[in-house]
Amino acid sequence: MNNITANVDVEKIEQAIDMLSANVKAEGIESFISILQAIKQAPENESLVLQLYDAFQSLGITQGAVLTYAPSIYDLIVVDPFNEIKPGSE
Repeated sequence: MNNITANVDVEKIEQAIDMLSANVKAEGIESFISILQAIKQAPENESLVLQLYDAFQSLGITQGAVLTYAPSIYDLIVVDPFNEIKPGSE
């Protein structure tokens, strides 16, 4: 299994939280931001990164806003750009 926490950069997570909080008011974004805050506190916790992946998948059209305002978290939420595998299942 790949180390999915290898891409966690606490400074970038903090910037992503700030940008999303200031610019995205869509439904479900609060829970996504909460998971980012938890990752910031425990960057080595793989289960939090998996929760972030799941939360991102449930955002629907808001995914575009997340990637627009917080592009630095792309590596955390997109393990396989063609959606062939889920993080942690390899």
